Amino acid sequence: MAKIGKKLRQAKEKVDRQARYTFGEALDLVLGTSFASFDETLDVAVRLGVDPRHADQMVRGTVVLPHGTGKSVRVLVFAKGEKEKEAAEAGADYVGGEELAEKIQGGWLDFDKAVATPDMMGVVGKLGKILGPRGLMPNAKTGTVTFDLAKAVTDLKAGKIDFRVEKAGIIHAPMGKLSFGKEKLLDNLSAFMDKVQKLKPAASKGTYLKSIAVSSTMGVGVKVDPASVKEMVK
Repeated sequence: MAKIGKKLRQAKEKVDRQARYTFGEALDLVLGTSFASFDETLDVAVRLGVDPRHADQMVRGTVVLPHGTGKSVRVLVFAKGEKEKEAAEAGADYVGGEELAEKIQGGWLDFDKAVATPDMMGVVGKLGKILGPRGLMPNAKTGTVTFDLAKAVTDLKAGKIDFRVEKAGIIHAPMGKLSFGKEKLLDNLSAFMDKVQKLKPAASKGTYLKSIAVSSTMGVGVKVDPASVKEMVK
């Protein structure tokens, strides 16, 4: 068994593993027990009362976090003609067509998000085996296959994240850097939880929000009372 470091052990001692905190209380604990020497990310894990094996219970969506993720996002856009100019003016880091596809096939992947206009999907489709496993494949459901490149690029740069429920019924998502402070992190969490609630499938029966936990990159997980979502999300 791996040995638990002194700082992590001390952090664990400050968190009641049996308690269910409000989001505000949980953030106080996460911020108060952080011991890493770098600016950690706040992560949230939500276990849903769904069975992702059934298509009508799949939960997938996007949300623009009010204060972003704290990470600089490099956006690549597949476009041609006037749309190339639109993407570049919106702040895309890389814009092109066949030449970018060839570069990616050669092993280049120095970008975080990819967007494509519908008429470029013939080119992009050939990259499925490369981009798909890395979560970089443009998808209409997440707004990354669109002719509205200005909005797509702006949203991604502003902190748009996409999420989907895993096989175990859990959604994991980053909520920003701890340096944001409590209020901004609460704003991001509120926007995220609001979207998750709105995506509840009609086929989902019983309790939808089964459990919630927040944690920093290196820190201990803190359990949140699902009932406190109602107080935070208006």
